[in-house]
Amino acid sequence: MEARVTATQFARFSDLIRSATRAQHTEAEESAFMGDLLGGRLGVEAYARYTEQLWFVYRTLEEAADRLAADPVAGPFIQPELLRVAELERDLEHLHGPDWRARTLPLPATAAYCDRVTEVAATWPAGYVAHHYTRYLGDLSGGQVIRGIAERTWGFERKGDGVRFYVFDHIGNPAAFKREYRELLDALPVDEVEKQRVVEECRRAFALNSALFAELGQLFPLSA
Repeated sequence: MEARVTATQFARFSDLIRSATRAQHTEAEESAFMGDLLGGRLGVEAYARYTEQLWFVYRTLEEAADRLAADPVAGPFIQPELLRVAELERDLEHLHGPDWRARTLPLPATAAYCDRVTEVAATWPAGYVAHHYTRYLGDLSGGQVIRGIAERTWGFERKGDGVRFYVFDHIGNPAAFKREYRELLDALPVDEVEKQRVVEECRRAFALNSALFAELGQLFPLSA
């Protein structure tokens, strides 16, 4: 049984989130699909399918962002420098051609992920923050590893079409940006009970990512 981590154990809420979600984060990172992708052992079609699924997730996040921009809890996190849908669409056109939308469908795990984001965006702004944090800061950090491997493995131009999703052109200093983002988390205007709910939603976000990786792993098992 996982130990409960409480806000009183940490000076900063962002530290609490990182500590409380470490196991789920590790599970997602160490999934068979992600391990094979990062190891350069999968073909570009696996990378393309993963990119398709990200498009569904980010489209859901960013459609909700338009409605939450003025919300006192979620609004401060919605920053134009982070928006990814346009870059994903450029990548998918490069990967599949101009008719990519006609051949792109969400996997069941992706649909469940999007449904949860839609639900919390409509009813619980702090829950939306949990998903926003988990996705955007993850891709601003670990996503850079995926970009480098994709460039080396499948020959994409450095920071060009095919990997534009991972290129945050409007963030000049990623380390400073991430620090300021975590300061927003630390200042989240909710009480301690609500903070614990946010932590649990972050765990759920990682679990939804793990479920997506598991499904992709079934589609792209590593050949013996």
